[in-house]
Amino acid sequence: MPRALVIEDDEVTARDIVAELGAHGLAADWVANGREGLERALADGYDIITLDRMLPGMDGIDVVSALRKRNVDTPVLMISALSDVDDRVRGLRAGGDDYLTKPFAPDELAARAEVLLRRRRPSANDTRLRVADLELDLVRHNAERNGEALTLLPTEFRLLEFLMRNAGQVVTRQMIFEHVWGFHFDPGTNVIDVHIGRLRRKIDGAGQAPLIRTVRGSGYVLAPAD
Repeated sequence: MPRALVIEDDEVTARDIVAELGAHGLAADWVANGREGLERALADGYDIITLDRMLPGMDGIDVVSALRKRNVDTPVLMISALSDVDDRVRGLRAGGDDYLTKPFAPDELAARAEVLLRRRRPSANDTRLRVADLELDLVRHNAERNGEALTLLPTEFRLLEFLMRNAGQVVTRQMIFEHVWGFHFDPGTNVIDVHIGRLRRKIDGAGQAPLIRTVRGSGYVLAPAD
């Protein structure tokens, strides 16, 4: 069972995180102090860490910076009420792998944790992804469906790679925006809908079983038809 370390000073939030991770198969330990969290992260072999930004004893930025200086590569999901772009960028540049702002949906927390865990365990054929009859060659930069080549623009290729790496899992629009475009999601833009629509037309053509599905109110999932 994967192990998670929850570093969070708010008890209610911490218990919610522990419960959500536990419901998705992770055994989670909780500490409420930044300095103690750093000691636990250095001493124990955790698979993922959720780290509050503002902590007693030691700030979250200092915790993740100290981990990276000691070559600890455990994925860190930073969680904070500080939602300004500058705060998010500072957390990521300090060594955080992802950044989630409070308040957050429990399902999104779990989804982001699962993405980080999968990213840490690349498979032997990680340069070639396959879902049903859809294949993506990351070395040759080729895409095929049922043996027929697909012509994808660079952004469409990155979007498809992200969906395929998380096949079977719902990914939110915010997660897509951050991982494919590299900056925070603007709820006023329809750029994701436009690119998903283009990708669907190329992948889920006439006579093909649809692979990309919209999960209303949540995001998108790429998975073989039931």
